[in-house]
Amino acid sequence: MNTIGHFIDGKRVSGDSERRGDVFDPATGRRTGVVELASAGDVAGAVEAADRAARTWRDASLAKRTAVLFAFRELVNARRDRLAEVITAEHGKVLADAAGEVQRGLEVTEYACGIPSALRGGFSENVSTEVDSYSLRQPLGVVAVISPFNFPVMVPLWFVPVAVACGNAVVLKPSEKDPSAALLLAEWFTEAGLPDGVLNVVNGDKEAVDALLDHPGVKAVSFVGSTPVARYVHQRGSLAGKRVQALGGAKNHMVVLPDADLDLAADAAVNAGFGSAGERCMAISALVAVEPVADALVAKIAERMGRLRTGDGRRGCDMGPLVTAAHAERVRSYVESGIAAGAVPVVDGREVDPDGDADGFWLGPTLFDHVTPGMSIYTDEIFGPVLGVVRVGSYDEAVDLVNANPYGNGTAIFTNDGGAARRYQHEVEVGMVGINVPIPVPMAYYSFGGWKASLFGDLHAHGADGVAFFTRGKVVTSRWLDPRHGGVNLGFPTQT
Repeated sequence: MNTIGHFIDGKRVSGDSERRGDVFDPATGRRTGVVELASAGDVAGAVEAADRAARTWRDASLAKRTAVLFAFRELVNARRDRLAEVITAEHGKVLADAAGEVQRGLEVTEYACGIPSALRGGFSENVSTEVDSYSLRQPLGVVAVISPFNFPVMVPLWFVPVAVACGNAVVLKPSEKDPSAALLLAEWFTEAGLPDGVLNVVNGDKEAVDALLDHPGVKAVSFVGSTPVARYVHQRGSLAGKRVQALGGAKNHMVVLPDADLDLAADAAVNAGFGSAGERCMAISALVAVEPVADALVAKIAERMGRLRTGDGRRGCDMGPLVTAAHAERVRSYVESGIAAGAVPVVDGREVDPDGDADGFWLGPTLFDHVTPGMSIYTDEIFGPVLGVVRVGSYDEAVDLVNANPYGNGTAIFTNDGGAARRYQHEVEVGMVGINVPIPVPMAYYSFGGWKASLFGDLHAHGADGVAFFTRGKVVTSRWLDPRHGGVNLGFPTQT
């Protein structure tokens, strides 16, 4: 049985803890490995290695940092198929989706390659007589990244390249459900020339998370996961004096106005609702149909769902399994809850006949109609292939519904009315908005993050916010005295 350890100070190591977790192939249900679950002592060792490395890496030239990032980018690009296979083997998403995840991670890496421009400060000459003032951005030191199971490559690459480019050292704690991809990334960073200790990986569960949140050597924490855990990470990390950005859960709405192209909207709803088996924080899980389009739209979505092939992601299927048996059972319980609450199951994913091993963690795409805001399938983040249609009578009712939701991660509107789209992007209380785009994940040079219960902290991921998060500002005021000037003056200095 493959044992998956940690990556500390430039090499794979085993920790002190005797605790282990199981790693599965979700398409077969078979256990494929065991992962070591780090103790607080293991975490401390990783932080110590990172601290040693940070003291020299912060002084590495921008040219050196950029060279490492370019080399890492080339390695990932050349080995993207291998990385996608590892994602599919442990997470379950289909190979095409895994390859797309790698590509989005590469885009952030490419943004980080431009760190010399992103770190440029400002300079003002003669703010006072022969006095100049200028600003700098400097690294924090050791930072932690805690990433989720659903994007084992993309989410680490949202943070690690930017943090490293800014001159920090990183301790990455990936999900214990699919840990292997993070270890490959760390090895490839080392191969690209990153000094030992600048990137470390500790596998683990809550014990490792708490150790990172409490360790005084960790200056900042980036987290992506569910809202309850994001709130916990933000509170505990902040109490320990750390800078924290904690990206939480979502209940993303897609509003379809009566003038929309319903074929385009139906395609988008299926793609955004069932890609990666709905295990995306940006998945569309609530479709808001503004009457009188609901009947036609539901029929078009159901017709498309009938052509989807659920099965092993290595067999060219459209949708793979859920990540664990427990999670599949949890999502299945929501389907049962929706039926009991009175929602109409147009397509019941429990009846799927998968193209895969009978012991895989299967649940097919599920479509509910006549969902109401009081139902658990509407209020809760299901994180599975369950799409609910809520019928409303007007644009205003749709906006009120979206804005009343406690989450504010992503939303989309489908319409051919430019005025309505512009009004929606202005009025909706959500951090990322798509106009005829169902999953509005920003490009790497913009920043990713939601509002309300979808984000705890002030700064979003990657882009300019990412650079600001992983650095702190310093302003220098300098005077180089001219030999012609001198003398003593005890008066209060003035700006003259």
